[in-house]
Amino acid sequence: MNILILGGGGREHALAWAALQNPKCDKLIVAPGNAGIAQIATCAALDPCDAPAVLSLCEEEAVDLVIVGPEAPLAAGVADRLREAGFAVFGPSAAAARLEASKAFTKEVCDACGAPTAAWARFSDPAAAAAHVRAQGAPIVVKADGLAAGKGVVVAETVAEAEAAVEAMFGGAHGTAGAEVVIEEFMQGEEASFFVLVDGETVLPIGTAQDHKRVGEGDTGPNTGGMGAYSPAPVMTPEVEARALDRIVRPVVAEMARRGTPYSGVLYVGLMIADGTPRLVEFNVRFGDPECQALMLRLGAQALDLMHAVAEGRLDGCRVTWADDHAMTVVMAAEGYPGPYARGEPIGGLEALPEDSFHQCFHAGTAREGGRFVSAGGRVLNLTARGTTLAEAAERAYAMVRGVDWPGGQFRADIGWRALGGRRAG
Repeated sequence: MNILILGGGGREHALAWAALQNPKCDKLIVAPGNAGIAQIATCAALDPCDAPAVLSLCEEEAVDLVIVGPEAPLAAGVADRLREAGFAVFGPSAAAARLEASKAFTKEVCDACGAPTAAWARFSDPAAAAAHVRAQGAPIVVKADGLAAGKGVVVAETVAEAEAAVEAMFGGAHGTAGAEVVIEEFMQGEEASFFVLVDGETVLPIGTAQDHKRVGEGDTGPNTGGMGAYSPAPVMTPEVEARALDRIVRPVVAEMARRGTPYSGVLYVGLMIADGTPRLVEFNVRFGDPECQALMLRLGAQALDLMHAVAEGRLDGCRVTWADDHAMTVVMAAEGYPGPYARGEPIGGLEALPEDSFHQCFHAGTAREGGRFVSAGGRVLNLTARGTTLAEAAERAYAMVRGVDWPGGQFRADIGWRALGGRRAG
């Protein structure tokens, strides 16, 4: 098979690595890719949201399967254009991608099918939104309605903080994503990520994870795209999974089909769990980043078979084979992230890191200059490891972190702290 993966971050590096473990993968192209991906695949310098350019590449390279990594091309309808041209695509239509592209749309779908989620209200006027905040009190959650690269959510501990978030979002802090704002009830509990494959009708769970969105240890500081993750999530017991499937996932999938916009791809189900009862926090219409890195290291070659089955609408009868293991990924980010940060800083030690089925360094924001790796983004490296226990996976991941020579890099030393009994792993 000739495979094209759209995207250029750590998630796409992990997807590329998993695809290459499968002997069905003959040619692998990643567009645009990054310096790390270029070591294992052909990188094509194009905008993954440019549907005509993507279509031309697929025709030139006789691509058999397109895997769409990030959300922006999906929301832009790239998957639609490719399907219209006859290509097999892993990723939902633009209409179905609204489950991530619009927080309000997701709430409306949940309300229609009775899926449990936080009470909510939508606003297009900042004064009305601020008045709602004052009436409800804090803590309260303020979300930009549209796509904001994982940073358009503020969990406000005070009314003043919530009002500031409303002002910032309507003031353009997240571009057009904040033209409308959704304000939600604050939900108590423990968050977890539940990943399911969907081919329009069939639903297949493929794993759980927990990520750490806050930049600081102890889950403090501003939200980021994610500073680390581990899989599986202990809070996602078989009972919680069953409730999430029965009360949230299957009703939403059925509602999307009823609306004439069936969902096909991976559905990232962000949950808040209290007393064994899950409620929906959000949907993403692609693999989470950095959860994908931990999942792919655990799934390996079968990930490609499963994604191909989704793209061809034959998920019914597929099964996931899980090893009884754990995986952790630790993000190394540029100092200052998620605020302003430097680029072009040299990174050493990467060539000496172990690379096998238990250790992988997935690149997120790197480039090559003068024959060496340099930083080229906010989140730069994902040090990912597997082990028979989470503690073993953590020990291996942090050993890789210590092997990276990058004085300007920052990371959290407490990834997985809840599951590890509160202790720092790094």
